[in-house]
Amino acid sequence: MRRRRTQIRDHQVESRLFKSRAFISFLGIIAMFTVLIGNLYNIQVNQYQDYETRSNDNRIKVVPIAPNRGLIYDRNGKLLAENRPVFYLELIPEKTEDIDKTLVELQKILDISPEKIEAFHKERRRTRRFKSIPLLSQLTEEQVAIFSVNQYRFPGVEVTATLKRFYPYGSALTHVLGYVSRINDRDVLRLAREGLESNYQATRDIGKLGIERYYETVLHGTAGYQEVEVNSRGRVIRTLKYIPPIPGKDLVLNLDIDVQLYVYKLLDNRRGSAVVLDPKDNGILAMVSTPSYDPNSFVHGISSKDYNKLLNNKNRPLVNRATLGIYPPASTVKPFIAVAALQEEIVTPYTTRNDPGFWKIPNSKTKPFRDWLRWGHGRVNITQSIEESVDTFFYQIAFDLGIDKLSSWMMKFGFGDYTGIDIYEESKANMPSREWKMSRHRTPWYQGDTIPVGIGQGYWTATPMQIAKATSVLIHRGEVIPPHLLKATIDNTTDEQITTPEPIDLYPPISGVPDKYWDIAINGMNLVNHGKKGTARRAFQKLGYQSGGKSGTAQVFGLKEDEEYNAEELDEYLRDHALFTGFAPLEDPQVVATIVLENAGGGSTNGAPVVRKIFDKIILNKEEGAEE
Repeated sequence: MRRRRTQIRDHQVESRLFKSRAFISFLGIIAMFTVLIGNLYNIQVNQYQDYETRSNDNRIKVVPIAPNRGLIYDRNGKLLAENRPVFYLELIPEKTEDIDKTLVELQKILDISPEKIEAFHKERRRTRRFKSIPLLSQLTEEQVAIFSVNQYRFPGVEVTATLKRFYPYGSALTHVLGYVSRINDRDVLRLAREGLESNYQATRDIGKLGIERYYETVLHGTAGYQEVEVNSRGRVIRTLKYIPPIPGKDLVLNLDIDVQLYVYKLLDNRRGSAVVLDPKDNGILAMVSTPSYDPNSFVHGISSKDYNKLLNNKNRPLVNRATLGIYPPASTVKPFIAVAALQEEIVTPYTTRNDPGFWKIPNSKTKPFRDWLRWGHGRVNITQSIEESVDTFFYQIAFDLGIDKLSSWMMKFGFGDYTGIDIYEESKANMPSREWKMSRHRTPWYQGDTIPVGIGQGYWTATPMQIAKATSVLIHRGEVIPPHLLKATIDNTTDEQITTPEPIDLYPPISGVPDKYWDIAINGMNLVNHGKKGTARRAFQKLGYQSGGKSGTAQVFGLKEDEEYNAEELDEYLRDHALFTGFAPLEDPQVVATIVLENAGGGSTNGAPVVRKIFDKIILNKEEGAEE
């Protein structure tokens, strides 16, 4: 009986304990459900916007769309750089039942090399099945036609097209236009620094040189985009929004392609360059550097072998000699130095000096400085010294001026500085000074260093573009106008042509010089071409108009005191450079032309005839054969 009561009591205790545990468990479940419901409320209501955004990010993708690149025209509306469709053969793995068999059949009708097949498989391994993979690029019209006839046999294979840059005038304009090519890591870093990377997400090519690089942001345009809905595998289901890209602006250059091609023909692939300006505003009518190369080979990606051939070519076709070629300006600078000497009262219009064929520093034992005419020119004044290019007259001017004044004056004409041309590939060359020599050579400036500078030799170097600009400063009587290529832009959204404003006044004019001093230098240049003793008179015989010019012969290496110059005994690359700069007509110049022919010899013999032909082409619209 006692045992029975004990069992009943234990059962009652266990029952109460069970009820207590059950009640506590129920409270726990209620609490957990409360937390769950609260969390669901927080997610579904309070954080709805956040999760909706995340969901949309997974569901909606923004796909950038590249704009069409602007075109480039010459001043007469002739197309210099265009966009041409390039055809690709592409395969979509998901739509192709037997890829290997398809590739074998394609090889039977199209020339697909094993290397391209290997590249296809490599790309296939890292590309989703529903995306197209290129097999061939730059298909010819014949290849497109052959595939089109057989396309029904190849489900999942198609021909697609994209626009690529094309330069119809090839190597004749390379150093003006430059070229576009694939964006590389260095371009990406530059775009990031400039905050432009978002505008190039869909763009494959970018300007590398010349006009294409300088006006890249103008030519490129603004990228568009489309919002698309994708599934979990990334396949596009539908387009939700489309914002079209804004095409780049077209450029109209000051360049005259007819003049450019004519000058290119005249240079005949020799090592040299020519600059032709319209002196009204210093618009560049032609800028030629030879030898050159075809920029179209860079657009699609030049091979390492072909690039190394260009890079290692001793004639340096990759260098734009018009703005990067640095040469002693030689006697082309004598008219500019004459203006400085007259203004500084080193000489007067009536000063005469005797030229015996050499000049020595007074009270010095240094070797004499020679005149180009061994027996001398006799007694000459400042005008005659320009006409006959008398070296000794300018040795004395350089001695009297000193390097400080000489350097300061020539920098006013633009030497030793950028010209302001609208391409990045340009050298300052060197206008020597005391500070420059100490910095460069760690030695002081000696009096003997100044003398050859007086005839454009010694440490003085210049680019053809600088010489052309200085010639323009002279005929403008001190007004300094930067040479420039861009004439106008065309907005493709409105077809409105906007004329480019005059170049910014970056360079102060040469003020305070009387017109009579400018006239003396200009008259001297006129006599160079038309005077009885003018150094270029033979090249300008029977000219139907008056012109002005100045020849120069730049030494490549120095001769010993008693050594005679004999071009035939020298290696070609050690021979003198031929320079010539000039303008025409005399009273109202329409053209300034400067030419440098490397290792060609005398400037009056070799450079002047080419400039004469350029003058005739522009003023008389008369063309002669390229052979001199």
